[in-house]
Amino acid sequence: MDLNVFRRRLLPTPKSTDQHFIVGVPRISVKKLGITNMKFMKILAVCFVVLPVLVTVSMIYRNPRTDRIGGFAEARVFEVRADKAVPGSGDDSSRSLGTPKNELLGGLIAAGFDDQSCLSRYQSALYRKTSPHKPSSYLLSKLRSYEDLHKRCGPHTKSYNRTLELLKSGQNAGPTDCNYIVWISFSGLGNRILTLASAFLYALLTNRVLLVDRGTDIADIFCEPFPEKSWLLPMDVPFTSQFSSFDQSSPHCYGNMLKNKIVSDSIKSVPSFLYLHLVHDYGDHDKLFFCDQDQTLLEKVPWLIMKSDNYFVPSLFLIPSFEQELSKLFPQREAVFHHLGRYLFHPSNQVWGLITRYYQAYLAKADERIGIQIRVFDTGTETFPHVMDQILACTLKEKILPEINMQESVVAPPKNVKSKAVLMTSLNSGYFENIKNLYWEHPTMTGEVIRVFQPSHEEHQQTEKKMHNWKAWAEIYPP
Repeated sequence: MDLNVFRRRLLPTPKSTDQHFIVGVPRISVKKLGITNMKFMKILAVCFVVLPVLVTVSMIYRNPRTDRIGGFAEARVFEVRADKAVPGSGDDSSRSLGTPKNELLGGLIAAGFDDQSCLSRYQSALYRKTSPHKPSSYLLSKLRSYEDLHKRCGPHTKSYNRTLELLKSGQNAGPTDCNYIVWISFSGLGNRILTLASAFLYALLTNRVLLVDRGTDIADIFCEPFPEKSWLLPMDVPFTSQFSSFDQSSPHCYGNMLKNKIVSDSIKSVPSFLYLHLVHDYGDHDKLFFCDQDQTLLEKVPWLIMKSDNYFVPSLFLIPSFEQELSKLFPQREAVFHHLGRYLFHPSNQVWGLITRYYQAYLAKADERIGIQIRVFDTGTETFPHVMDQILACTLKEKILPEINMQESVVAPPKNVKSKAVLMTSLNSGYFENIKNLYWEHPTMTGEVIRVFQPSHEEHQQTEKKMHNWKAWAEIYPP
């Protein structure tokens, strides 16, 4: 189908045609020190699914083929299990659905949580199809060991209190029972999810306890992922008031201290805490975090505070001392985020209510559900013709959406009319309106019924607003 036939009718002329754009998941920057760009890209091409894609399109069938292999996108798509009733809302007062076979996600989720405190933890199995990616037994064992560590060293335990007193005293650190990695809430929700998963993997590799800066909304968006002890950083930790001011030039910034020769691998007494600047603007000294020699020094520091907007898991695979452990944890390297994401991130009851109510109202009855995310890195709100062309070219070429009949006004429907629900997520409503009008104004060549939905269009990213982030999480985690 010639896209130019209807492009001019669908799209207004943009105010500017020289804007940079990316369609798909939020931009993720991964940098590596000490190897060539070519070598770095070859390694990542083998090891990982490329995260910055142009268009994220995920499909789900009510009766999928059992031999279909999925990836990261499919892990975020729900399927209604035919053998189970599905709750109409995340606000259900009780869970009388029985125990799904895959409720614990192949052993990723520990048993013993309070069902009512986090309905999505167990109810999500009623929507999702069983993942083709099985967690390794070593990963499951490591997660259970981490949970024991978190229980022993988590907030307000004896070990935590002793380490906190050392921090408050300002004394140089000696050996401690428990060491911590503190993640600072920073950037948009998508980047926060990616960096939090990265920080947790670093905690697993270094036997540290992950504590999370609650920011403005972390406790309202995510359920607690670990049994018994919270992952939220208590408010009485001395350096919490400095989080917003931490940057490359901070006195406690590891890269800055290396640059000024304040710390080195030969130092005999180490500070009680260090700040790790792993944001996109980090310099060469900050990147030394990814070197073996520096990890030897950092393992002696009880408190590491980390700020990042990068998905730095690939760089952890390039640290020689972590290589063997990572290979045992993740024999399928492309499934790292798939497993960590399903383990860590469960929508709070408030967000789960948004998710399930929208699903029941608009998506549940479709024979096939398709998700399209569009992200344009531009401050304006206009729609771009070339972005629209990319969406249509991809969905039509891959037969995700049917072609339209530009010649006929009505096409005789087949005996068994198939319906597709298209869930579009974007800050801009223009692309949604174009796709919706396209399939309203013209019949499909196949007779399929196409329904197009967009839960929200906030126009601009507003990470400081709680409801904005609730909606973003509901759209990232759709049924």
